[in-house]
Amino acid sequence: MFTGIVSATSSVARAAARTAGSLLVLERPPDWTAVQTGESVAVSGVCLTALPGSDGKMISFDVSPETLSRSTLGGLVRGARVNLERALAAGDRFGGHIVAGHVDAVTDVLGVVREGDFWTFTFGLGTAWERYVVEKGSIALDGVSLTVATLAAGRFDVAVVPHTFTGTTLGALDAGSRVNVEVDILGKYVERLLLARLGAPDDARGRDGRLEALLASP
Repeated sequence: MFTGIVSATSSVARAAARTAGSLLVLERPPDWTAVQTGESVAVSGVCLTALPGSDGKMISFDVSPETLSRSTLGGLVRGARVNLERALAAGDRFGGHIVAGHVDAVTDVLGVVREGDFWTFTFGLGTAWERYVVEKGSIALDGVSLTVATLAAGRFDVAVVPHTFTGTTLGALDAGSRVNVEVDILGKYVERLLLARLGAPDDARGRDGRLEALLASP
């Protein structure tokens, strides 16, 4: 589990396609001296497993076809920057929100506006996951825990403070950039439990709009 508090950024040293999936090799941050084989690391919001030999100057990961199809990792090239977060250790401060590292979708940056020392980012809101996004709720974008500032049809805004802007890859984004999205997992559990309680089918068709109809029925 992660919290969306990025602790380092890194550059891609190698991104090699395989028959299925790919191999992703990142430069190891200087203070990440104890990365263990099998350790979970969130790479721009995607939970990956460190491969053997990752305790040197590089950290390597296998990336599955499913992950490539659901995230921006398939488009990474040498030199690209990524956000990194190690899994939460017992007793650590819980600074963000519950982030599983399981990306739901990819969305576009619609605009970036600077307001003094702060920035407002506008992102596209996909119809398949918009029901999980609520104003003042949490959302993870490229692995960064953020708060939804405003919500409108087909879009939402987040406010970014200077530390987050400079300490993550968000500062390099502009209109047209693509980011990984993970919605708040608590909303998914609530929806699934309600659907089961109301006897709705547990499939994509049942989830999309079925819950609203059931709740509205007498």
